[in-house]
Amino acid sequence: MQTRSDDQRPDASTPDQVLAGYRKSIDNIDAALVHMLAERFRITQAVGAYKAKSSLPPADPNREQEQVARLRQLASEAELDPEFSEKFLRFIIDEVIRHHERAQEG
Repeated sequence: MQTRSDDQRPDASTPDQVLAGYRKSIDNIDAALVHMLAERFRITQAVGAYKAKSSLPPADPNREQEQVARLRQLASEAELDPEFSEKFLRFIIDEVIRHHERAQEG
């Protein structure tokens, strides 16, 4: 990684184009994540309505274990911390179960 000496650093009034480019990419990825999560929750809400109509339990521990194992493997292959991916998935699963429980209640 190349570093700049103090005399090569642009002043605060000059935008850093490299940093701006990285931030734009991050912003685009964040937007895509939000849209993907929204779509995922639309589908899981339909699943919750189906489970409520079919008298199925809101949670499926076997499915959850399978998903956690699958996502940990995908994370490892993508060089993402599997612990982080499991925490992230657990957060989503817990929210989905909460929605499914509300659907069960009517």
